Amino acid sequence: MTDDEDHIAEAIAGELRLMDPAVRTSAEETARLLDPRFVEVGASGRRWTYEAMLAALPGMAGSAAEGPRYEPSDIEGVLLGPGVVHLTYETVLDGRRARRSSIWCRGEGGEGWRLYYHQATPVPEGAARVPAPAVPA
Repeated sequence: MTDDEDHIAEAIAGELRLMDPAVRTSAEETARLLDPRFVEVGASGRRWTYEAMLAALPGMAGSAAEGPRYEPSDIEGVLLGPGVVHLTYETVLDGRRARRSSIWCRGEGGEGWRLYYHQATPVPEGAARVPAPAVPA
């Protein structure tokens, strides 16, 4: 694996951890994965900050161990520059599809990857799946 592929794999691993109910219900675990400058534009159109997300995430859909879980697919990543990875993918949660985009940044001093920005866009019911474009080698 190249360094670029390693970085993309680390960002994907972080993204998948944020879908894990055990992580979503732990402010400590979530805080390790979110950049303090984190911003999200959710599927509802709401803008979330780091503090608001830490407070709300344990009660959000996909956070209960016995409830519906995120089903991610077609995760693709691109290294945008040193220490910056852009991920795109699709999820299904309780029958609702969303297309997602995340920007992960390597922490200062080489510490782990942190989610800097995330956006979710709802997919209308019945819309066709569109596979991610091939990334040139």
